Amino acid sequence: MNDPAIAATSAQTAPLVATNVVKRVLGPGAKSGSAPEMTILHGVSMQANAGEAVAIVGPSGSGKSTLLGILAGLDAPTEGSVTMQGQSLGDLDEDGRAQLRATSVGFVFQSFQLLPGLSALENVMLPLELTQQENVKERALTVLDEVGLSHRASHHPLQLSGGEQQRVAVARAFVSKPALLFADEPTGNLDTATGERIAELMFDMRKNLNAALVLVTHDDDLARSCDRRLRMTDGRLSEL
Repeated sequence: MNDPAIAATSAQTAPLVATNVVKRVLGPGAKSGSAPEMTILHGVSMQANAGEAVAIVGPSGSGKSTLLGILAGLDAPTEGSVTMQGQSLGDLDEDGRAQLRATSVGFVFQSFQLLPGLSALENVMLPLELTQQENVKERALTVLDEVGLSHRASHHPLQLSGGEQQRVAVARAFVSKPALLFADEPTGNLDTATGERIAELMFDMRKNLNAALVLVTHDDDLARSCDRRLRMTDGRLSEL
């Protein structure tokens, strides 16, 4: 996507900037050595500014989740670059990318991704413990209270409804006060009313932190609630 609204000055300060990202993989015949390369992303460029919510929409198989993984530093592009908090991900090794994610990024997934052996409180505490921060329990309880689940702190994921599990996941994503939040179909496993409550909660917490939110969704209403909508079609990104 060539977006004329992206100015050089804002790109320097945006929490997330992707420039000419290309992703190629080997095709189905890779083991026989006859597979041509498949291009999943074709020169994708985008940015997300502080406090901005950006939705990426498009059909299944168009490259949305691949792009999200690259933007979050979970995968590497074949060509192009991603800059997070002013740091080029290509200049970091895996440990460096993991450290940057731990201190700057929150994630919300469709399938919640809570650890079943931990309580709601312990799941929210985990990002803080992994980065050896202070006042872990108090901070986690505060965020659980913000999502209306302090009374369920000792319950394990299987004792919670789907909406409650996703609220715990949102609390976990925001507890470290990230500059960036990535959400992959955050309302996909929820009924309409619950999904709307989760979306409202996520947008409110993003606003309070002035964080950039990038989400992949098939939910048109959720996408329209964002500041900008981008459409992925056959690995190419365009502004709606």
